[in-house]
Amino acid sequence: MKNIKLIEVASEIGAGTRGASLGVEAIKIAALDFMSNFFVHFPSEKVETENRLLFEPIQSPYAKRITGVLTMYDRVAKAVKETIKNNFFPVVISGDHSTAGGTIAGIKLAKPNSRLGIIWIDAHADLHTPFTTPSGNMHGMPLSASIGEDNSESKMHDPDEKTIKEWEQLKNVGNINPKVLPEDIVFIALRDYEKEEKNLIDKYGMKVITANELRRKGPENVVRAALRFLTECTDIYVSFDVDCLDSAISKGTGTPVHNGLREREAEDLVSKFMQNRKICCFEITEVNPTLDKENLMAEIAFNILQRSVNVLMMN
Repeated sequence: MKNIKLIEVASEIGAGTRGASLGVEAIKIAALDFMSNFFVHFPSEKVETENRLLFEPIQSPYAKRITGVLTMYDRVAKAVKETIKNNFFPVVISGDHSTAGGTIAGIKLAKPNSRLGIIWIDAHADLHTPFTTPSGNMHGMPLSASIGEDNSESKMHDPDEKTIKEWEQLKNVGNINPKVLPEDIVFIALRDYEKEEKNLIDKYGMKVITANELRRKGPENVVRAALRFLTECTDIYVSFDVDCLDSAISKGTGTPVHNGLREREAEDLVSKFMQNRKICCFEITEVNPTLDKENLMAEIAFNILQRSVNVLMMN
């Protein structure tokens, strides 16, 4: 049986839409509405945020609030590292997806010799860099930072020196770069990404499993295929962005996209992954209750969270 520890990261400085910092609390409200004692059942740690930066002018247009994101990477990495070192399984609940780069750094710091695979369940590839970003939002960059990639062949911008320096620091958090080999990444439900990101996916042969493929083959077969693809990896991190769900149900997130997963499919998918012994960390992210009615997104996120943790505890 695994000991679970919750790591709460109510940070939203990496997102373009405001409100994701309230996602953690919204999930707790959902738990209360379901009369669940989930959040008192496990030890938890709140990571301090830099959300005050939202009130300050943006310094780097191609990497908005990167200074704060760098601070968050360090804090999240430390929390995740300590959690794993103390023999707990980290379940990270985060505001926006930018801090996932810190989660990945923390896993690597705790297990420097492991070969880490990533299951990225998300409508977006999050493979942009300050050189390619269409928005400058840092939640579109955690994977490129983790594989140490600038994607200079797809370059569109010339960021200033300070931005470039901080981007280098971001890639080198924990003094490990790259933290993940690009060929050890599997995308599930990916459907909204730019040609610059596609360039990296094709270049490294990252695996992409669409929502339609999941529907056709079923969660069990998709999980098997993903794990087979990552067979060389010793540890696997699963990152679940709620915008992987279809926009019909994922109103409560900053960047909803149609043709995504249904709630039941997502639940089945994640809980099947959690049965695998290589899974070393689970993250759920991008719930934004300010965009939602009846707290629906948070309720769905809570159901997925609770079922996943139940599977972890049984294993």
